[in-house]
Amino acid sequence: MNSPRIILLAHGSSDKRWCETFEQLAGPTLKAVDNARIAYMELADPSMDTVIAEGVAEGAKSFTIVPLFLAAGRHLRKDVPAMIEELERAHGTNIHLAPPIGENPLLGQAIRDAVMLELEQTPS
Repeated sequence: MNSPRIILLAHGSSDKRWCETFEQLAGPTLKAVDNARIAYMELADPSMDTVIAEGVAEGAKSFTIVPLFLAAGRHLRKDVPAMIEELERAHGTNIHLAPPIGENPLLGQAIRDAVMLELEQTPS
């Protein structure tokens, strides 16, 4: 059985620096997980459509989208599910939408660790 391909989904921005931040954040996952990719909802490339089309062309049958969002707002409750429905129809594939990364308790621990490190490095 083929595992689903992982897509790390960021919102997207026309500001290249913004995209570079998410690409750096995604870097460890992209290196550790075979065929994982980053995609953007809008305003940047690659789009979800591009990443899914490429995956299907390579034989992928299913995808899991992990949103790099702190919480599920309108985009994750309405816009992204509608996009997924259209992409499933267009590409004949199955796409699972995972909860936003901000709902994972490990992110809270990582934030705590980053704050503690900052406190250690800040002169008093």
